Amino acid sequence: MDKVLIVCGAGASSTFLALRLRGVARTRGLDLTIEAGTLSDLDERLAATDVLLIGPHLATQFAELKERADAAGTRAALLPDTVFSGSGAELAADLVTGLLAAPQGSIHRLTAEPS
Repeated sequence: MDKVLIVCGAGASSTFLALRLRGVARTRGLDLTIEAGTLSDLDERLAATDVLLIGPHLATQFAELKERADAAGTRAALLPDTVFSGSGAELAADLVTGLLAAPQGSIHRLTAEPS
């Protein structure tokens, strides 16, 4: 089972997305544990995380957050601005599956609509 952590500033947006992403993961048969978090607890949670999804409003901090994730051996991606819209959880699920298949250290920014 792979662990996904979604972070935003205070945790409200990430909690909402994590709930929706869990439903998509179940529907697709993905074996994922999906949790929401904040920047304040990020470092203590990274080592136990396979995929870090970073809220779009943290785009200016993406490079620094990706470095922290890389140091912990965690794949990281910046979520698109549309992630909190109707198909956002589907987009996030596409991103997670792509990250899990990609080499560690790859840079991911999802902007396309789901296929």
